[in-house]
Amino acid sequence: MPHDWGMDALAAIIREALVTTATLCLPVLVVATAIGTAVAVVQAATQVQEQTLTLLPKMLAVGAMVALFGTFAMQLCAQLFTEAIRALPAIVRAA
Repeated sequence: MPHDWGMDALAAIIREALVTTATLCLPVLVVATAIGTAVAVVQAATQVQEQTLTLLPKMLAVGAMVALFGTFAMQLCAQLFTEAIRALPAIVRAA
């Protein structure tokens, strides 16, 4: 039974895509969660229960994260794209 290099290449690209997705999303989600928690604590302490107060700080924090780390994110995406294009011949040969 011959070894299927194309499927290994496809699995590697899928795995790399999942790792890249986690690398890009988790820091933003952690910051948004931390800001949301801090705003919720302040709202509970002051008994101000305005729903729109939680949205603006989270939007600003996520916007700042994207502005600060956008170049890094695009480099990761470009690297993944390059690896996927490079693995394409092996994947097509296996099909």
